[in-house]
Amino acid sequence: MAQKPTIPKGTRDFSPAEMMRRQYIFDTIKQVFRTYGFAPLETPAMENLSTLLGKYGDEGDKLLFKILNSGDYAAGLTDDEMRHFPKISEKGLRYDLTVPFARYVVQHQNELSFPFKRYQIQPVWRADRPQKGRYREFYQCDVDVIGTRSLLCEVELVEIVDRVFRALGVRAILKMNNRKILYGIAEAIGHADKMMDITVAIDKLDKIGLDNVKAELLERGLTPEAVGRLQPILELEGFNTQKISKLSEILANSETGRLGIEEMRTIFSYVERTNLDLPVELDLSLARGLNYYTGAIFEVKALDFAIGSICGGGRYDDLTGIFGLKGLSGVGISFGADRIYDVMCGLDLFPASVNCSTQVLLVNLGSEEEAAVLPLLRKLRDAGIAAEIYPESGKMKKQMEYANRRAIPYVVIVGSDELAAGAAAVKDMRTGEQRQVAFEALADAVSESD
Repeated sequence: MAQKPTIPKGTRDFSPAEMMRRQYIFDTIKQVFRTYGFAPLETPAMENLSTLLGKYGDEGDKLLFKILNSGDYAAGLTDDEMRHFPKISEKGLRYDLTVPFARYVVQHQNELSFPFKRYQIQPVWRADRPQKGRYREFYQCDVDVIGTRSLLCEVELVEIVDRVFRALGVRAILKMNNRKILYGIAEAIGHADKMMDITVAIDKLDKIGLDNVKAELLERGLTPEAVGRLQPILELEGFNTQKISKLSEILANSETGRLGIEEMRTIFSYVERTNLDLPVELDLSLARGLNYYTGAIFEVKALDFAIGSICGGGRYDDLTGIFGLKGLSGVGISFGADRIYDVMCGLDLFPASVNCSTQVLLVNLGSEEEAAVLPLLRKLRDAGIAAEIYPESGKMKKQMEYANRRAIPYVVIVGSDELAAGAAAVKDMRTGEQRQVAFEALADAVSESD
């Protein structure tokens, strides 16, 4: 019996049509990244586990895909023996692109010029429960600058977010907070020692609601009084300046909290000068549960489509310190290509031209005509026009149906009459219009029509 072909849950095949749409997203994002002076970088799919473990918090460590040293390394071992077997797994699939980036920076520090600006578009893997908008294998489009503490970098990232989503036609909102402010809040409610517990819990606010967040905080050891003091802070309303003003009073006794407030005040004042289309909002419930963030944090959500965050990131002051290079501050943001794809499909935002890989199909009417149109085919390709000839001579109807299925916009017909006249019949498959075009003007005619 033949084996049924399947793929692992949480992964997907991408058809040519899907790949053309995905490539459109990648190309758009790359173009914006390059506009801001970022250079491309790639790192291996797998890293040493020692590189990955402990960088994402307990929640993140649980979602790491670990790799056996070889397929037969654990043959015959029970589950209990596997847990105690030394060096059964020393590598893992990367969880994100930021930690590998930090590892790369430390490893190649003497070759780099700081501040170092890089972008990276590659897949990452997480052993998460697959569901709508959440995959086990997915692409991230990261952009980071490391080697400077300047808040101009945060402002630049906000501009990049605005440009990317404007270019893609996605209406979005950027929410920001600051980990220093979150620490100040933890101090203000009397639980500075529970900073990580608080951030992990409130980061789930959108998903599980306020009541469940409060219940989780109590389970994590916060007192009812502390939870009561936290709730009105999370529910602060008003413009960014109004929230910052109220926070200044609440966190007056927290040196770290005041520093976070000043950072956000500076970022917002610069962002206001750039006249962005993108709304930027201070959201005090935004925590981003990763351990390595230390300053401003970002999260982007689509306004017209129900899905999780489509972009996120933040400032990390000492991620490279884990690998032996202390005090090298960086900030970055990651675009979730798969979720952006889902948003654009759901809202029908892809340009029609993205859906066709071939612009012109030359009909094959027989060996004589086939040989005669090859020079035309070459001229079209030399002009940068994606063109192909139907590989077999056959009925016109069959070839036209092929063009329709492939969404090819133009069909060029060259028969005996056309060869005698030195002109081809060009049919626009979208409108049904057909006209005669001289062979030497074919490339220009097709380009102008598009």
